[in-house]
Amino acid sequence: MGTKDSSGHSAFSRQRASVQSLRRRPRAQVLIIGGGINGVGTFRDLALQGVDVALVERGDYCQGASGASSHMIHGGIRYLENGEFRLVQESVVERNRLLRIAPHYVKPLQTTIPIFSTFSGVLSAPLRFLTHKQQGKPKERGAFLIKLGLSMYDFFSRDGGTVPRHQFRGRKRALAELPRLHPGIKYTATYFDASVHNPERLTLDVLQDGEKAGTAGPSDARASNYLSLVSMGGAAGTRTGSTGGSTVQLRDELTGEVFDFTADVIVNTTGAWVDLTNEAMGAASMFMGGTKGSHVVLDHPGLLEACNGREIFFEHTDGRIVLIYPMGDRVLVGTTDVDADMAEDAVCTDAEIDYFFDLIGHVFPDIAVSRDQIVYTFSGVRPLPKHDATQPGFVSRDYRIERRPSRTGRSEAGGGQGADAGGSGAVVLSLVGGKWTTFRALAEHLTNDVLRELGLERKISTAKLAIGGGAGFPDSQAGVQRWIKAHMSADRDADRVSGLLTRYGTRAEEVMDFLDAGPDRLLHSTRELSVRELEFMARNEQVGHLVDVLIRRTSLAFRGLVTGELLNEAAEVLAVPLGWDAATRAAEIDHAQEVLERFHRVQVHSLVA
Repeated sequence: MGTKDSSGHSAFSRQRASVQSLRRRPRAQVLIIGGGINGVGTFRDLALQGVDVALVERGDYCQGASGASSHMIHGGIRYLENGEFRLVQESVVERNRLLRIAPHYVKPLQTTIPIFSTFSGVLSAPLRFLTHKQQGKPKERGAFLIKLGLSMYDFFSRDGGTVPRHQFRGRKRALAELPRLHPGIKYTATYFDASVHNPERLTLDVLQDGEKAGTAGPSDARASNYLSLVSMGGAAGTRTGSTGGSTVQLRDELTGEVFDFTADVIVNTTGAWVDLTNEAMGAASMFMGGTKGSHVVLDHPGLLEACNGREIFFEHTDGRIVLIYPMGDRVLVGTTDVDADMAEDAVCTDAEIDYFFDLIGHVFPDIAVSRDQIVYTFSGVRPLPKHDATQPGFVSRDYRIERRPSRTGRSEAGGGQGADAGGSGAVVLSLVGGKWTTFRALAEHLTNDVLRELGLERKISTAKLAIGGGAGFPDSQAGVQRWIKAHMSADRDADRVSGLLTRYGTRAEEVMDFLDAGPDRLLHSTRELSVRELEFMARNEQVGHLVDVLIRRTSLAFRGLVTGELLNEAAEVLAVPLGWDAATRAAEIDHAQEVLERFHRVQVHSLVA
């Protein structure tokens, strides 16, 4: 719930435009519940087809599993061992596609696998393939198996032409390239995948594409964060709208206000919470079996240098595939894969941190790591299907769509079956599974199912459509430098322009127009933000809380750059466009500190003694 003052009324004095647009016209053809990347991707696709679509998210966009990923856009080489060849092929195609249509956020990632044996795992791998279980003590995959897997990976990439083929190195050359690797290695294998350094901002770009498509088209596309589904059925107890469809109750999590909303089709993309969302709609399901994954971010120049710009991707002693890779001047280390308890918060535990330090020592034995080098931790629950006895690492990362026709308890997997013949009420489509890399293809599939339910045809493909600030993004480093130089001014040096281009892609031009429309200055507490840029975020990016800016509109928290001074200054600036009084500003600072400490192990300190 939102912050309340002593009188019990919401401290938010200004009505949010995103909520008001839904309240003024409380109906849409399609209501999407869940603002992670898959829900937002589907929102964009439907809006581009001219569908009247609305999306609601109970927290901030990309706050759940979408914001707790390994920041990789990858084909999933390890899924080959699970026999998920369709998923690998789709993932490789989509990886190559995102490198082209979202080049502002998705970048090639050189990846190296350290290998300690030649034939290890040759006998156990077929059993893992057939049973999806670890047989006895884990045995690492040797060079033979990794070579076979990478050759298949290259085969799936053959039509993409976006990344080079893999290369093997012997011990001597491998240690020349990465001298701090464990001296016991026999080989390294190097190939290319991709990374997404700003998944939260990419999600916002996808969302804003959808909103703009709705504004420009014959229909409407509306979305709001901090708006949750309470129940199926309106305030008067009605479950069916007066003109068909189904009515649900929505609650503004910042004000506590509740209102009805009606849709013909409801799409449940709430990730690991799909079953709980269906239960709230009066039709409990048992589709999900999510697993928790945690990561730590380190400020460690020695480890950063040891990686030499590459992701180090390998199998730890317990058989879990793990990673170490540089992100700017920080190093990301992950990830765990344990069954999640949905009744508990997903947080990185001391045991997981010990595990991360152990895996670093496995490949870089002479590099010491301590807890005071951790600047940020994060955890999320993967939206995996229910998997019973299957070990978490072998649970499919593929997806399926469960269809619940109106007024029946029957469900159908794999897509819509035409308009429901059962009369009134909305069809509910629930997304089970899904991964970051394939969000565009998944959204295309889900959109096609929705269009079938509505009796509509697809108008446009998103396969080659640039996402947000990826349109016109420079295709070389020289081009980036020319773009920066062309947008410098007396008040904006190269570093500032570079920071804006990194944060917004070519949409930085729109931001700079806003910055230039009034007096502006950099914040005293950071040179990465200005007063008017914060105002731009507040007016254009649905900022609900101070912490949204620190975690999801910028990477300041991720890099360990949040100070007490920054909290105070940012809250003061945001207070004007968001209508916060002094009590609300103080509450927002407290809330930000609580979230950073509770979920990310960040202790905010003051730079001033």
